Amino acid sequence: MRLTRQRLAAAGAAAALLVLTGCGSDDGGEKVPATATGSLEKIAGQAGCKPNMQMDEDTIRQALCKNSGGRFVLATFATDRGQREWLNSAKDYGGYYLVGRKWVAIGKEKTVTALRGQLGGTMEEGSEHMNPGGSHNKGGHHS
Repeated sequence: MRLTRQRLAAAGAAAALLVLTGCGSDDGGEKVPATATGSLEKIAGQAGCKPNMQMDEDTIRQALCKNSGGRFVLATFATDRGQREWLNSAKDYGGYYLVGRKWVAIGKEKTVTALRGQLGGTMEEGSEHMNPGGSHNKGGHHS
C-alpha cells in the first residue's frame, strides 16, 4: 500500500510536471544558500509561497505552489529512501527537480533554478526521452 501511494504521488507530480515544464535559462552564477530543512510549510514559506495541499499522507506530503518565479510542486518525504524511490520513478517523465534532504521541488527549469537561490539543494533533470514541451534536458545532476 505504501509503495502504491508513492507511485500515485509520483504520477500526480508527473501530471503537474506536464503543465509546468519547458525550456529555461541557466542560474547566472548565483550563490546557493545552505539547503533548506523542515516541514513542507516551512520550506514553502522560505520559497515565498502559500502551499495548496494536494496530498497529505504518512510517507509523502505534496502541494502546488506559486511565487514570483513561477509555479511548482513541492513534496516532502518521511524517509530519504522514500524520496529517492519517488525521484527515480518521477524522473522517467522528464523535467527539472530541485532536491533537498527529504524534499523536492518540481517545475520549469527557470523556476527551479530561481528556487535554488532561495532553498539551496541540488538540481536534477529527468529523462530526456520523456521530457514534455520540447525542453532540452539530458538527465543528470547539477551541484
